[in-house]
Amino acid sequence: MMQENKASQSTRWKRFESMEALRHGVCDAIVQSANDAIAKRGKFSIVLAGGNTPRTVYRLLRDLPMDWAKWHIYHGDERCLPPDHEDRNSLMAEQVWLDYVNIPANQIHDIPAELGPVAGAKAYAEVLKDVAAFDLVLLGLGEDGHTASLFPDHTVDNSADAVPVFNAPKPPSERVTISQSRLNNTHEVIFLVTGAGKQEAVDNWRSGVDIPATLIKPENGVDVYCYEVELK
Repeated sequence: MMQENKASQSTRWKRFESMEALRHGVCDAIVQSANDAIAKRGKFSIVLAGGNTPRTVYRLLRDLPMDWAKWHIYHGDERCLPPDHEDRNSLMAEQVWLDYVNIPANQIHDIPAELGPVAGAKAYAEVLKDVAAFDLVLLGLGEDGHTASLFPDHTVDNSADAVPVFNAPKPPSERVTISQSRLNNTHEVIFLVTGAGKQEAVDNWRSGVDIPATLIKPENGVDVYCYEVELK
């Protein structure tokens, strides 16, 4: 069962009673977004989030009869690690989902963060420069309120579609992230927020405190799917 609370017109809060319900809710929303985008524009572009909750959603997606040839995959951020490192977001997506479906390889756009934050960001900005608005962006929320690799007390860099990150408070300290302005250039955003440790960040968000997640304000607003946090 899901409880919905619209704290504002631009942020739609949806609280689920179980992790399974949340996973299936997100999966259903992705499927709906994909079908709508393909019907309207002939293709579907999605920006993936890393982490354990998205992992279980991607596992559900791989068994569905989707029109995979029309999907275009991007990543919201990436750690500056070798491509085969277990902490790479791109490797996780491949292992649980992308290796099992028929999305053309040239439509899967990993961030080349192994080049380092500056060169990796420059290369990914080139990939994104001719991409129209994304159809759907998936994002997580850290206990400190960060999303993608947009961290508290870091200068917001919107100089390009993808930008380098240094001195991240979570290891590794060097990363590449899609910029705030480019993440806002999308038709839909879904935040996946699970775990009691996120309660303070959610409380701050809902009470109007500026946290990195509140930088994401696309024209159509955002949907926040929650489990194990209270919507006070």
